[in-house]
Amino acid sequence: MKLNQATDYAFRMVLHMSLLPYGTKITGGELAKAQNIPDRFLLKIMRNLIAGKIMQSFRGVDGGFALAKKPKDITLLSVIEAVEGKTYLQRCLYDSESCSRGCHGRCSVQEAFGSIQYNLVKELDAVDFETLAKREREIHVRNTSPSKAAQA
Repeated sequence: MKLNQATDYAFRMVLHMSLLPYGTKITGGELAKAQNIPDRFLLKIMRNLIAGKIMQSFRGVDGGFALAKKPKDITLLSVIEAVEGKTYLQRCLYDSESCSRGCHGRCSVQEAFGSIQYNLVKELDAVDFETLAKREREIHVRNTSPSKAAQA
């Protein structure tokens, strides 16, 4: 499984918004600049996040984007599915008739991938952006602490 660049950008966008007080609106340009994402690409990804009910948009002079849910209610899985759709490791996991061997989703490989996929989805759904934002703050504080600056 390989996540595309759009999903990586989406993670960065949601994490950035999760670091701000809940309800904060930010323009697409500000978000693009803060996360070093091309403006056009950001807007395309944002459409997916809005459709996935992760972000919301506001029009007008005070317009911009904000999280549609609290960071604790947004998971890695929900962002992946908003950008890439449902994640399947192997085609026969969602279309048992696609097996060219004629197994109809009943073979040892399919069973193994089914178990792996179940655990992967469970793990991705267990990681929320409140937790990620908290860890991001810890990392940032550690990397900019006075003791580190004094050592330089």
